[in-house]
Amino acid sequence: MRYTIYFLLILGLASCQEKNSTINEAQSLDLDLDKAEDNMLAFIKVRGSLDPEEEVIFYANGTIYGFVAGERDKPLMGYEMYNIGRSVKKGDHSYELLTNEVLLYTDLKTGEVLEQFDNPYTGESVDVTHVWNSPVNQKQELQGKYGPWGVNHNKYGEDVICMNADIFLAYPSPLTIAEYPDNAQSDLYEASELFQFFFSEKQLNDPDVSSVDCSISWTRLGPWLPWMEMGQREGLLVYNGAGYKLSEKNFDDMPKVLREYVMTNQPEYRHAPTEFTSPNETSWTYFKKLNPIK
Repeated sequence: MRYTIYFLLILGLASCQEKNSTINEAQSLDLDLDKAEDNMLAFIKVRGSLDPEEEVIFYANGTIYGFVAGERDKPLMGYEMYNIGRSVKKGDHSYELLTNEVLLYTDLKTGEVLEQFDNPYTGESVDVTHVWNSPVNQKQELQGKYGPWGVNHNKYGEDVICMNADIFLAYPSPLTIAEYPDNAQSDLYEASELFQFFFSEKQLNDPDVSSVDCSISWTRLGPWLPWMEMGQREGLLVYNGAGYKLSEKNFDDMPKVLREYVMTNQPEYRHAPTEFTSPNETSWTYFKKLNPIK
């Protein structure tokens, strides 16, 4: 699976470089990513598309590890996932990112979707609850809820730029220990999501390109999943993976195991939302809906 991840990164960057040969540098937008307005425009082209009718997919796969202090880490399962979204302009330097996301937990040996998981920490077999998050929406504004706009960025070599979004979360958990003693590690939900977006600077600055080709890496550190039934056991999960961006029309280019499972079980995740709604769904709120307190 790791070889697949590295191949996807190389494939994505190679695609960007091939398209660069057709770009007219004289018509470059010359975006300055240190300026908030240019930074936002760049990120919209990278994360989504300037065309509100165009849906884009970020596909990724990888491995999930269990990490407990003082113990050797355990590779627990793989995953296949995608996020499908559209960017809608709401005003000058104001957008709404409307997305749905799916993540399927898979067997490390066979790559098949897991419905039962043999938990090496507890010795128990538990039912798997996959990620069906709808919606996962964001308001993108120059002055937002968490401060002024700005996505970190670095340039590598002559043409590759990486924009990275480092997200650290801490808020009251929807699953409290009192109500869900087997499923809640803490009453405070804490996690980090570390995204890296790799793309061509020349393609970014092409005024005729509404959506930039992109390869991604993703690392997540978070608590035990509720369905693992780990209670308040010490430790955390580490997700490590990578992937690339593709157009909605290329949905069938994703692995068969992922797209067939979606179309059989939750076909509404084939497309992005068309309107902004809230609150967002998470694995924790979804688990709570499936397992309400009686």
